[in-house]
Amino acid sequence: MQTTQATQVTDSWRQTHLGHWMSQALQRFDARVLQLMARNAEVPLALSNLAARGQLSASHIHITRHLALQGSRLTELAQRAGVSKQAMGKLVDQCEAWGLVTRLADARDARARCIAFTPAGLCWLRAFEQAVAQAEDELRAAVGAEVATVIAIGLEAYAA
Repeated sequence: MQTTQATQVTDSWRQTHLGHWMSQALQRFDARVLQLMARNAEVPLALSNLAARGQLSASHIHITRHLALQGSRLTELAQRAGVSKQAMGKLVDQCEAWGLVTRLADARDARARCIAFTPAGLCWLRAFEQAVAQAEDELRAAVGAEVATVIAIGLEAYAA
């Protein structure tokens, strides 16, 4: 009986490699952060309701994570987040409609636009900071302080 290459390939490794676990951990972490933000009394009610109903996703966290406090051009924001300019443009459109960000004239280039947090967006950013801190505390409680430290050091070294 002839053995083909397809029958020699195993499938079990695809759900057990480090990249899979890092992806799963990030999804869980971001979901918890959004859950905590939805409950934060400092978040404007409309944004809290969007988060609670699942309208805000981990994709929207890219803007929260990567938008510079002084504002960013769309291309800079997309590059930092590791997504296309078109995908980031759609996220910015949504966040602008929800009052998180605004587009302003870019002081460096009259043809360009700068994306910046609105006052409501800055409240969202503070809630994000608090939620990240709590999610990190929960991770430490779940795996132990020493393991959490090793994870943080290892990921920082790997990403550098």
